[in-house]
Amino acid sequence: MRVLTVILARGGSKRLPGKNLKLLGGKPLIGWSIETSKSIPEVCDTLVSTDDPAIRSIANHLDAYVPWLRPAELSLDDSSSTDAVLHALDWYEHEHGQVDGVLLLQPTSPFRNIKKMKEGIKLFSTNNCEAVLGVSLTHAHPKWTFTIRDDALVPFLKDHGLKTRSQDLEPAYVVNGCFYLIAPTALRKERSFFVEGTLPLVIDSHIESLDIDTTEDWHFAEYSVSQLK
Repeated sequence: MRVLTVILARGGSKRLPGKNLKLLGGKPLIGWSIETSKSIPEVCDTLVSTDDPAIRSIANHLDAYVPWLRPAELSLDDSSSTDAVLHALDWYEHEHGQVDGVLLLQPTSPFRNIKKMKEGIKLFSTNNCEAVLGVSLTHAHPKWTFTIRDDALVPFLKDHGLKTRSQDLEPAYVVNGCFYLIAPTALRKERSFFVEGTLPLVIDSHIESLDIDTTEDWHFAEYSVSQLK
């Protein structure tokens, strides 16, 4: 089985400038995902797609594959991650042959558990499915959420569960950004990492499922490193 890992790492970041190269536990944030990818036997290459020469230099130093800088039109604030992955996938298969799966690892999820990652690969390979997504239990159940209309709270769902105990609600999950694995044909057809029949890779650890997006997230990541040590 051949799996291509794609790590998307733009140079621009408004909420946390330069986050992909910020040092976490003594190594660049992007290095955590590169190390994870390179420890998965099924991964044939770890391709970093970036528009930033500094990120390219560091990723090359960490023995990732960075064959080019990502085109500017795929590196805007509103650019689609799926389009960037497809750009990398199309180029790679043209140059190196077909792969069985595309594994998207966001550099903002540094604390992946290798055993759990291998579990996701096994789910994909043994169940003949088209996609596996990393998910975690949501902290705000959708049946307990509201919208605001005319200055008043209105249940977000018509079939809400506001009078139901939390332990009696059906578990609800959210994509945590930790693991996206999909067959190339499905990604090209649906242009999404979620397709019908997607299997869940349930991740219980709050640290493992952390997705760094804000300064507060970064502080928690630094605290987590101290605890992991």
